[in-house]
This record gives sequence, structure tokens and C-alpha cells, in this order.
Amino acid sequence: MSNSHPQSGLELRSLVTDDGHLKLFLREAPVPEPGADEVVVQIEATPLNPSDQATLIAPADVSTGETTGSGVDTVYTAKIRPGLENRVKPRVGKPLAAGNEGAGTVVAAGPSDAAQALLGKTVAVMDGSLYCQYRKVHISQCLPLNEGTTAKQGASCFVNPLTALGFVDTMRTEGFKAIVHTAAASNLGQMLNRICLKDGIDLINIVRKQEQVELLKSQGARYVLDSSAEGFDGELAAAIEATQAYVAFDAIGGGELGSRIMTAMEKAALKGTALPGPYGSDTFKQLYIYGSLDLSPTVIHRNFGFSWGINSWLLIPYMTKAGAEKSAQLRQRVADELTTTFASHYSDEISLIEALQADVVAQYSQQATGKKYLITPQR
Repeated sequence: MSNSHPQSGLELRSLVTDDGHLKLFLREAPVPEPGADEVVVQIEATPLNPSDQATLIAPADVSTGETTGSGVDTVYTAKIRPGLENRVKPRVGKPLAAGNEGAGTVVAAGPSDAAQALLGKTVAVMDGSLYCQYRKVHISQCLPLNEGTTAKQGASCFVNPLTALGFVDTMRTEGFKAIVHTAAASNLGQMLNRICLKDGIDLINIVRKQEQVELLKSQGARYVLDSSAEGFDGELAAAIEATQAYVAFDAIGGGELGSRIMTAMEKAALKGTALPGPYGSDTFKQLYIYGSLDLSPTVIHRNFGFSWGINSWLLIPYMTKAGAEKSAQLRQRVADELTTTFASHYSDEISLIEALQADVVAQYSQQATGKKYLITPQR
């Protein structure tokens, strides 16, 4: 077993204080020796996904943010957003880790053959605490990257790729034929579009700007609808009728978009039928909410009959339900198509210290399409 790894490294933490503030700070933490089936990974690249920001910065009013100190003593502080005080009470006084995925080099390994086989290899990691320089993980949390794949290329090979593949598998498992997806111009949305094109699946992409329509159409998407455009609801119903897309995955969460999708599904299901009864169509319509880009209440207008379901969709519960064999198949597909179907693109690379700068926080907290940040902890 190698013991050549550093004995300590920086970790980023997010803390809610009892006086109504959120603080981001760094701390020096020991790097423990790996157990039999464990490895220590030097984290070289880790993305800022919306799911990471839910813990890291989402409760904060970034317009009040300010940065003090320098180097490892840098601290970012912002007020908690009005109305979220009760929601964050369980977090008060508890420094939380963040960073669901990343990639780097295995610098120490436990004595088992499986752990030793990873020593010196570049691996992707799924953990939940990867905004750090070094992380000890179980070998089951590692995906060895194919020869020639860099840590930056492999940094985002869990959350978005497995989520997109999970949507397709959920669609198939539950007997649906096509998919509706919101916030479709995101990295995940572009990835889902590539999967559906490759696998011959109809996908209705919902975006909020005309330039996003043009972006996805330039990538081969057939159905791309702007939810802010006049006539959106009618166009959506027509696309659903054409594709039979009665399952939707919604990244927005708040507002009325989910309800509008369900209403369009019902309109498509009733097209050409006789006057419906009091319970609407027999076509089952499913809305999965998997994100919270809009933190306002989810508004549902029940004008889409009685054959429907609204539920959450999260990656980890899905992977647990899918089982080890299917999970391994999905992970291998990601590794094999990492630079094509599952390629991620980043607009900015920042260090751990830069991730605490008020102007940088203000930028990445917007979660804007085309602005995806990558943290490189070794800088």
C-alpha cells in the first residue's frame, strides 16, 4: 500500500450561522489512510452542478455577498434569503461538504487487489464531498477512465450522464414512448438530446429563449419549444400528440410549467375522441420533478383529468432501484462515450479559493445556460 500521499488537504465547507448568514470557507483536514477496499484520490476537477449548489449556496441572497480574508483564510458571507429561515434551521452550526462528483488520480490504495489495481489510475468519483484536494473513497465509488481520458473530461461523468440515461431507462421501464424535458439547453439537456438521437427516441425539448431553440436545433433536435413564446401551449400539445410523450422530467420545479405540460398531455390524449367523461382521458400522464431552478411554489391546475402522477426523480434512489448490474452497464456506456455523447463543456475554471470570491459566486449561482463552472482544487 502506498503512503506517499499528502497528510492533509483543503476542503470547502458551507455553514449556516445562527444570525441568519451563510458562510463558505476552507479548512485544512487530514487525509486518512485507506482501508482494504479504499483509495485516496487527488481531486483534480469537479463541476459545480445545480445539485451541488443546493447545498453550497442556494439559501443565500448573493446580492448581499462579500468576501473577506485571503488565501486559505478566505471567507464568503451572505445573508439567508428572506423566507428560507425555517428551511435552513437544521443546518445551523453544521459545516456541510459539497461536490457530488469529480475526477483525479489515485495516489494511495488499500491492500486488496481491487484497490491496488487502481493505484496511479485516473478515476471518476461519486461521493458528495469532492470540493476538496484529496478524498478517501470506497472502490465502488470509482469509475476507472479509459486510457487517454483526462480528469477534466471525466469530472462530470456521473450526475448528468447517469441522470440522462436514467430518464431514458425510466421511460422504457414504465412503458412510455417519448420524453418531455425542461431546461433542455443545459449540459444535461444537450446530453439527453444526443442520447435520444442515438437511440431513436423522440424528445420534446422545452427552453426559455429563442437562442436556446437555435442551439438545440443546430444539434439535431427535432422538437424544441420556447415556453415564453406565444402559442407555446398549443405547439406543445401538438408535439405530444405526434410523439406520444406522456412522461416529463422537469428541472424547473416551481411555477406553472409542470401543470402546463400535464394540461398539454391531456389535450393531446383527447384529440379526436368523443366528449370526455368527468374523469378525462384514460391516458396516464407522469410528471417527474428533478430540479429546483425555480424555488417558488409548484402550482398545479387540475384540468388534466384523473389519470396522472406527479413525483420526484433523484439519481441515487433510481440507481439503487436499478440494481448493480444495470448500474454497471450504464456507467460503462458513459466511460465508452465520454468524449462524444456524454461530453461536458465548461465556460470557466476556478480554484477552491476563487469559488469563495463574491463576484464569482454571483456568476455561478445564476446557473445560467452555457455558464458551467469547473473547480480545479489543486490550483
